Amino acid sequence: MTIHHPSVPASARQQAATQIVERLRAAGHAAYFAGGCVRDLLLGREPSDFDVATSATPEQVLAMFPRTFAVGAQFGVVLVVDAYEDAEILTEVATFRNDGAYKDGRRPESVSYTDSAEQDVLRRDFTINGMLLDPQRLRASGDVGEGVLDFVGGREDLQRGIIRAIGDPSRRFAEDKLRMLRAVRFAARFGFEIEGKTLRAIRAAAPEIDQVSRERVREELTRMLTEGAARRAFELLERTGLMVEVLPEVARMRGVEQPPQYHPEGDVWIHTLMLLEQLPAGCSATLAWGALLHDVGKPATFRRAPDRIRFDGHVEVGVRMAENICHRLRMSNSDTEQILALVANHMRFADVEKMRDSTLKRFFRLDRFDEHLALHRIDCMASHRDLSLYQFARERYETAEPEQIRPTPLITGDDLIALGYRPGPEFRSMLNLVEDAQLEGLVQTRERALAMIAERFPKPSSASRKT
Repeated sequence: MTIHHPSVPASARQQAATQIVERLRAAGHAAYFAGGCVRDLLLGREPSDFDVATSATPEQVLAMFPRTFAVGAQFGVVLVVDAYEDAEILTEVATFRNDGAYKDGRRPESVSYTDSAEQDVLRRDFTINGMLLDPQRLRASGDVGEGVLDFVGGREDLQRGIIRAIGDPSRRFAEDKLRMLRAVRFAARFGFEIEGKTLRAIRAAAPEIDQVSRERVREELTRMLTEGAARRAFELLERTGLMVEVLPEVARMRGVEQPPQYHPEGDVWIHTLMLLEQLPAGCSATLAWGALLHDVGKPATFRRAPDRIRFDGHVEVGVRMAENICHRLRMSNSDTEQILALVANHMRFADVEKMRDSTLKRFFRLDRFDEHLALHRIDCMASHRDLSLYQFARERYETAEPEQIRPTPLITGDDLIALGYRPGPEFRSMLNLVEDAQLEGLVQTRERALAMIAERFPKPSSASRKT
């Protein structure tokens, strides 16, 4: 991968990688662009990074470039550093290699270097990621296709819209179980189909996905949710048998009926897929996970009552289940807190028009309230499509001044002590009373706030204060 500051344009990253290739070739080594950048250039997409594959050994790469990091030298990987204005571009340079045995389902026990670009390609994951590109020929001709080296049929699969494992798919997935999730992600991102043998191999190996670290699983799932094709990705997770292995709680949504008067779209799974379909590329990870898990408590609380289908307590149950999922996938405390807040509060919008001003303004205080609004909107669009409550909440939120939502306190606990009240749990009720009055617009001064306290909370007698 090429690691770079967001302000570094793709052209600068490509130029940095091209210069690395040219320098390696000038020293007598073979060198090419490799992997996803070749695929993206052929698709007419802007690559997010530019990787280089070369016959030079890591030691030779380290010696040739003044600024390097041997981050994966045991696997033949070196990062080469280039300056760009006030930022840096770190380009991954990998030595052509053959991999030894894979015993942990993630990385080879050993690697051996080779001068053969073809042998290096044959160890990679999918044909569309297994092409090489001569950047010098690309620069000379301006035609991406002219400089491509394709030993695995990647260009044809790219044209046909197919995700196909290189060589024996069972072997590729035995080597690295994470490749199963990557196959789903690539198929969803590009709108491709997974080739038959590759699909069957994923289904057969799906129960072994638990050999992959939970952090890596989380990263792949988050990418699926935020690359703009979340519905397609999760349909493929279910089709491949991976869903029940990585998110069994979500898999249980399928077939769980909902009351048609509120959810004409269908069961909980269909409803959730319709939310995922609305997630744009680049959306926040917390909003995406909140959309996926907002109704995760429904299967466990399904009840067919005399009047209609009910899900009593599904929010509270869903929060506990979402918390377990977040912890299992090793999410950060910050992300976990926001995802749980989205699940916990998604039903509160039903009451926004009836809320007192103080209650509504406290609702607006939720961290990243814009995500709560966004979740409510797509929740509505995936069911009854009535956006009246969303529009009401959005208008009130966007027109409220910060001071109206979080007014400066008129009194503090010190003021209550000065009035003769003894510190205790009742202080919170007193301060909340004044804050509610502020939020309702009933009190604007400290004097009126103190008078309200005196009216509502009689002072303890002198005798009781001495006891």
